[in-house]
Formats: sequence, structure tokens, C-alpha cells
Amino acid sequence: MKDILDQVETWLAAGRRVALATVIATERSAPHDPGAAMAVSEQGEVIGSVSGGCVEGAVVEEALEVLEQGEPRQLTYGIADELALTVGLTCGGTIRLFVEPLSWGALFERLARAIRAEQPAALVTEIQGPQPGAKLLVGPDWAEGELAPRELQDRVMQEARSLLAAGLTAQRAYGRLGEARRREVEVFVRSFAPPARMYVFGATDFARATAQIGKFLGYRVTVCDARGTFVTRARFPEADELVVRWPDEFLAEAPVDERTVICILTHDPKFDVPLLQAALRTPAAYIGAMGSRQTDQERTRKLQEAGISEAELARIHGPIGLDIGARTPGEVAVAIAGEIIALRHRRPGGFLRDRVGPVHGPRQEPTGMEALAGATG
Repeated sequence: MKDILDQVETWLAAGRRVALATVIATERSAPHDPGAAMAVSEQGEVIGSVSGGCVEGAVVEEALEVLEQGEPRQLTYGIADELALTVGLTCGGTIRLFVEPLSWGALFERLARAIRAEQPAALVTEIQGPQPGAKLLVGPDWAEGELAPRELQDRVMQEARSLLAAGLTAQRAYGRLGEARRREVEVFVRSFAPPARMYVFGATDFARATAQIGKFLGYRVTVCDARGTFVTRARFPEADELVVRWPDEFLAEAPVDERTVICILTHDPKFDVPLLQAALRTPAAYIGAMGSRQTDQERTRKLQEAGISEAELARIHGPIGLDIGARTPGEVAVAIAGEIIALRHRRPGGFLRDRVGPVHGPRQEPTGMEALAGATG
């Protein structure tokens, strides 16, 4: 939604009707995860993507029909569809879409403001039930809109806030409630959380490359080092924040949640040991520390002497990164990013050609680690 917001607002301001197609579920290999969106104006203009080009043409036709009839609908596309030879996913997966007229008015404006201000908000859409398309916009301590039946409100708000806190997007189904007891009520919760944080410690060339790839992955990147000479905007133009301070003191006060990644690239014991102790006191999703095997062993010994348990030590990814033979700053940054992504999807790393089964595999119930990249818009 974030990447199509400006264009959608331009269309609406010009008085054009707009339909919104959102991916609400995927099976097997699919180009985009749930939450991906595409908007279609009444003139057939398109912004965004739901399949990387495989079914967009068919979705445009469906979206124009939705605008004409004024009623939302669900669509399913997969390689086994009747139109598989002309409309389908070449990757062999299946996607389920919810297509609706974008006529939420004030609720859309409220969501747009929250997205631009990087304020957390979850958009709940009733995709099956007595009032398909009904909306509820939920923040940490506020809510606007209304679902049907009303008795769902409290349950949905509680679940939406839980998903929002982890930056997750998911479907939820509820039993047959209210007057329309003939079928269950199903909602789609789309979280718009601020970018996840990446803390990079040590203002080295490796840190610069890691900050660059962190921004590419969608993180809010902070670079911290006690040596002010090296922490400069010229050296780290991509970083969102530069901090000159002892790393452990900074981290002890910095905001850290279950989506945060911590990359310790100082490989200097006087920084590393107290910093790792501070990191282990946080709920960070990922803690990685750079260094040779010997450096890592010495660092581990010092942490053990400081009373760090084996379970705590197991949280540290050291030496940091995947085993891809990385040497240069750019290569090391790729290895670090690869390790973070692999952990997010619970994969061991390695060559895809050696993997048995589908490339993507079955989608599992989302966890906080799966929201690491923070690309939740």
C-alpha cells in the first residue's frame, strides 16, 4: 500500500473511482506475500502488483467490473485454473485476492496519515460475512470503523493489535455469529508497522556496506560507534541515525523489540563483551557478532566468565553471516543479510538446487522473526 498511496490519492483527488486488489492468501510458490496490493482506476490505469505480471491483466478486468457493480469479490488464481493456459501463475502457486471499490473515505485518509507518519495501524477488512468490505482501522490505543456483526469488534481489535505489535499480516476466521449464522466471518488484517530497526555497531567499511543493505531491505538503520571521527554522514549517507556513544550504553536505552536486528561489527573485546551483554537483555530477533573463529571463542569465554548462560550464548550468531566465503565489505554484508533472511523464513541457507520440494515451501503461521524486514506496507 505504501508504494501506491500517492498515485491512489491523486486519482481520488481527480474524482476518479478506484478499485483495490489485495493478496489475502498464498499457497506454494507465489510472487508476493499477503498484503501486496494493486490499484486500478476507472480509466484502466494501474499501480502496484499482485503477481509480478502473471495475472495482472485479468485482475484489471475484474477490478473494472467491481467498480461497475459496486460489490467486492474474491478471486483465486493458480496453475490449475480453467484458464491456466492464458491466466495463471507460472510459478505453480496459488494466490487469493480480495477486490473492492476503494470508497472508505475518511478511513482511507486516516490510514494514509498513519502510514506517512510511520504510526502503527492495522487495517481489518471483512472478506467473508454479512458485510464483505467492512473496515476497522486499529491503532495501539484507538480504533475507527465498524465490522458486522458488532459482537466481533472486541475480539478482532485484540487480535489486530497483537498482529500489529509484531508487524504481521494474516487472515483470521471466527465462528458463525450474529444474525448471519449461515457461514463464518473471515477477516484480513493488514499491518502497517513502522520499519523494523537495525542497529549496526562499529563504524567500519563493513558497517557501511551493512547499513546500505539494511536500508535496501527496509530497515530503519542506526550506526553507533564511540569514535566520532568515523561516525560521519559522508561515510554513512544511507543511515537514518548516527550515534557517537559507547555502544553498550546506547543500546541499554535504545528501543528494541522482537523485530530488531543487532549487528556487532567492532570485533574488539572492550566493545563487544559489554555490548553483547546488553543485547542479550533485549528481545531482539537477531544478534550477530563479527570476528574470526579465534575472536569468537575468546569473546565467548569472556561472556561465560561474566555469567552468560549457554542458552543465552546460543542467541548469538558469531561469527556473523552465512558461510559463503565472504571477504569484502559488500560480500560480508550480503552474508549478514542472507543469514537474517534465512532465519526469518526458518531456512538453513545453502543452494536452492539442493533443496527438495518447492522453492518457497509451505507458508507457516507467521512469527515475529518473519516480520524482520519491516516491509509491511
